[in-house]
Amino acid sequence: MSASEFIKAVTATLNAGTEASELARRFMAPSRDVTRYVVGRNEQSMELIEKSAITGLIDDFSRDASDWCGVPVVNSFSVHSDAIIANCSTSISPINVYRNLNRAGLRQIVSFSDLLKASPETLNLPWFVEQQRKDVALHLQEWTQLYELLSDVQSKQTLLDVVRFRLSADPVYMESYTVRLKDQYFETFLDSSRQVFVDAGGFDGDTTEEFCRRYPDYRKVFLFEPSPINMAAARKQLAQTRNVEFHEVGISDHEGTLHFDTHAGSASSVTEDEGESITVTTLDCAIHEPVSWIKMDLEGWEIKALHGAQRLIMEHSPQLTIAVYHRASDFRDIARYVLSINPTYRLHLRHYTQGWSETVMFFSPASSQG
Repeated sequence: MSASEFIKAVTATLNAGTEASELARRFMAPSRDVTRYVVGRNEQSMELIEKSAITGLIDDFSRDASDWCGVPVVNSFSVHSDAIIANCSTSISPINVYRNLNRAGLRQIVSFSDLLKASPETLNLPWFVEQQRKDVALHLQEWTQLYELLSDVQSKQTLLDVVRFRLSADPVYMESYTVRLKDQYFETFLDSSRQVFVDAGGFDGDTTEEFCRRYPDYRKVFLFEPSPINMAAARKQLAQTRNVEFHEVGISDHEGTLHFDTHAGSASSVTEDEGESITVTTLDCAIHEPVSWIKMDLEGWEIKALHGAQRLIMEHSPQLTIAVYHRASDFRDIARYVLSINPTYRLHLRHYTQGWSETVMFFSPASSQG
């Protein structure tokens, strides 16, 4: 697909029709004769519970509670086939949700994107849709330039699919994707031999553990994680793993103090003014030896951390695997900044869910290209 075709496809998604399905109109109608369920625990399902008569939340995997936001939590096999189910899953597995519901004999399923068409004045756009639409409208030329910079057909198709989903919340664009979180950050086009790996945003050590398992000839790992709870879990999980250097600090563009949400699990993030106070440093200040691979997943703080790794990138040209999905502008900003430091990097893009989350941009140095 050419750049002009990319623009045409993105523009077509932005200007897509607003004709809703009959099923979506029935779901959003005020009639009490319709039995309605939702799938997904997020802002979209909460909004439907507030604005519609919802019989229950379908969840076949969690046993945490018997109700959520005031409605019962039920198993899909207990739901009558006449019910209409709103698939509000947008982050990880909307396609799997459809398949699971179908296995339970449920066929009357509508996506939240279709409900938006049925009731545009009533429902709010998901945050990622609103953000993506604004960013593409303002920076379509930069998105096109990014498309042209990508090094392979799969990367270009991934960018197109992800952008169209983030513009619409329509899971049709994610039908060819699977949830493969174990593969995140690790691709065959990367150099995997005797790496010095930086795990920025180490959480409980899961990524480092996977890295060490896949590439047992690695030389060293630097793991950065500001949460004491997460760091304790990482030290325990990696107790038998060789040559891992633990740094219980956050990563940013300066040394000092910031704030951190310590109670959000893997979504815990550095912030300017909310959460507990933590010490932050830069990768340039913390690491004084060559590194060959830097991974970052910092819940939206990646661009700050990259500014604090400028020396390492300039001096050693490490391959980079950087999460870019936390905000729409990250796709553009991260690519632009890294290439301003080293314009010889080759860019790849891969996506590891069926929703808006877990998109990773890869920067491969010229020296590692075959």
